[in-house]
Amino acid sequence: MKNVNDFEYWENIYLNNDTGWDLGAATPYIEKISDKIKKGKVIILGCGRGYDAVMLAKKGFEVTAVDFSPSAINFLNNLADKQGALVNIIQKDIFSLIDNYERHFDYVIEQTCFCAIDTKRRSEYETLVNKLLKVKGQLIGLWFPIGKEVAESGPPYGVSIDEIKLLFSKRWSILREEYSNLSIEKRKNREKIIIFEKL
Repeated sequence: MKNVNDFEYWENIYLNNDTGWDLGAATPYIEKISDKIKKGKVIILGCGRGYDAVMLAKKGFEVTAVDFSPSAINFLNNLADKQGALVNIIQKDIFSLIDNYERHFDYVIEQTCFCAIDTKRRSEYETLVNKLLKVKGQLIGLWFPIGKEVAESGPPYGVSIDEIKLLFSKRWSILREEYSNLSIEKRKNREKIIIFEKL
């Protein structure tokens, strides 16, 4: 029986190369918005092989990248070395980060992490992100997969815009909400950008 709370589950996915979410390059929308926001401290939760982390580091952001899978982290270490990118790379459960990084970051990048965690931990995710960010810090979210029922098997587990807005309703304001014209074909209208600012 699968347990998405166990690093071995994710490690097996990488070992079997069953990483359907992996674009093999930086996420187009994250790359675009990185040119429009002020440089600062960024954390990428569930960074996977870390293409976004390396891209942001090379653009001058101070980047921390976290993933459960040793294989993903090993790939990122090699990628960062080859491209001369300085990234703080951590192989850890994202929910164990609060003690060391409270109010540390200007930005949290959300891209296929929220849909991968145990759905019972979604309110815990909101608390995590809130604690990681400085006041006025931004959660830059590319929320996916829109339209899939939460009750359906996963990961990825379905997300709804109503659920996300409710979850982030009390301690956040919405800075931007839109569908991106940069989504890859199979994700068009299935991922939505919502950027929240911590109050």
